[in-house]
Amino acid sequence: MKVIIIGGSAGGASCAARLRRLDEKAEIIMVERGPYVSYANCGLPYHVGDVIPKEASLFVADANMFRSYFAVDVRTGCEATRISPDKKTVELRSVATGEVTTESYDKLVLSPGAPSIRPPLPGIDLPGIFEVRTVPDTRAIREWIEKGSPFLTGMHKYSGFQTLRPKTHAVVIGGGFIGLETAENLVHRGFDVTLVEMADQVLAPLDPEMARIVEGYVEQRGIRLALNDGVAGFEKGANDTLTVLTKSGKSYPANIVILALGVRPDTTLAKAAGLEVGQRGGIRVDEHMRTTHPDIFAVGDAVEVKDFVTGEWSLVALAGPANRQGRIAADVIAGRDSRFRGTQGTSIIGLFGAAAAWVGASEKTLKRIGDKDYEKVYLYPNSHAGYYPGAKPIAMKILFRKSNGKLLGAQALGEDNADKRISALAMALQLGATVYDLEESELCYAPQFGSAKDPVNFAGMVAADVLRDDMPISHWDGAEKAFLLDVREPVELAVESAPGAVNIPLGQLRARLGELPRDREILVICRSGQRAYYATRMLLQKGFKARNLSGGMLSRAHAATFWES
Repeated sequence: MKVIIIGGSAGGASCAARLRRLDEKAEIIMVERGPYVSYANCGLPYHVGDVIPKEASLFVADANMFRSYFAVDVRTGCEATRISPDKKTVELRSVATGEVTTESYDKLVLSPGAPSIRPPLPGIDLPGIFEVRTVPDTRAIREWIEKGSPFLTGMHKYSGFQTLRPKTHAVVIGGGFIGLETAENLVHRGFDVTLVEMADQVLAPLDPEMARIVEGYVEQRGIRLALNDGVAGFEKGANDTLTVLTKSGKSYPANIVILALGVRPDTTLAKAAGLEVGQRGGIRVDEHMRTTHPDIFAVGDAVEVKDFVTGEWSLVALAGPANRQGRIAADVIAGRDSRFRGTQGTSIIGLFGAAAAWVGASEKTLKRIGDKDYEKVYLYPNSHAGYYPGAKPIAMKILFRKSNGKLLGAQALGEDNADKRISALAMALQLGATVYDLEESELCYAPQFGSAKDPVNFAGMVAADVLRDDMPISHWDGAEKAFLLDVREPVELAVESAPGAVNIPLGQLRARLGELPRDREILVICRSGQRAYYATRMLLQKGFKARNLSGGMLSRAHAATFWES
């Protein structure tokens, strides 16, 4: 059996290695347009920032390793230009010489990836404008920073008073993973960084109120955000500088510009071969990663996959799913019945020592598809026991079914161990767990690692209390005309307060019930929701109509300052 794999990054490389482990007799050819296979795309921004100083560290495996370990015929600098499904052949062109050869195949695997979006804007090809997609991209950026313009030349080699370099400016276009990570790393390199984003928030998978926390956090650390404003073009300035022009009419000076406008599935070969491309623009595959042609498979960023929660077709440019898809395609080619169950979009981004992570459906996705059978809760538990030094709050949002408590999605932001909470919730979601399962989860506990009631348990308990009507809740978007009861201490109101709220501290509430109306519903608030829960339970048993405002003042403000509090 002869198998040709087009694309040598995550999906293609994992497919080649897995197939060899399953079939020692197969002839495997892996072609890659670029000079490298199996490199760490996710590490590229950190090489720009010198967090990963050595370029060699980015290479997971090289062509020689695939040849010697797995007997894979690796052809770098080789581009597939045409597929003939009826003849079962692929035309291959040498990037260096232009020579075209034709190879036959029994099975074909497409892993062409998703190139960066590069719109035809005025001035987009000026020197100093870069993408962060390949190793050569990061090499070019580092060279530009170190010696690419009169303002930057040799600065890394200066010593003494000469290190007082003039202020340099960077503009990053796009507020997704690559944009934010590269912006952070340019701050580390000493740049004054502006990030321009066409949408009204960074990190589109997050719900807006959670994105606000991220935005406040990165702004405090030196990234200037220009949201709701798309880039219109670029102009050349003096001394190799640039000016970034936006659609609102603003302009930003730059010594370097990074384009991070997202990616688009590479479907050129697939379309020309007559393979089906879905409405989202990716190659359509079944659960076996097979395209509409039985002998052609597709994996990675170029394919459409089913969303595990919503059932919708989606595009997910993540290394984890790409690697699993490559393994599944190899299994199926080798005669095994492997299936891709879909993706739940489990993701994380690190920013200045903090992390934003999420899994499953967001609230805005549920609203978009018209799903009304959900509820949400906000909570702010400590990352580990509060009495052990170093505990940090984690801002969490949990989405679940009102009808049966099934977990739908979660978002977590914090400076300590937000990742392991989302990882636990991702596994729970994959297994179809409910919030009742979360409250019963038995997780690792020692004071430096967690709490007796872990944030995952705490999330389940809060959500289960809501479903059992032990804690009726409301949200700030419906609180404008309600009777607000603030049960915090008076000193706390000096920091933040809700206009019109009546303040009765929790410790005084039983003695002052006569000050509360019995003919109106009372929305109870505190800083994060816990004291409001105690008060709500008391009021309900005293015959009042009461609801807890989920997340309290923290969910109202969603400022980043709580990370330092």
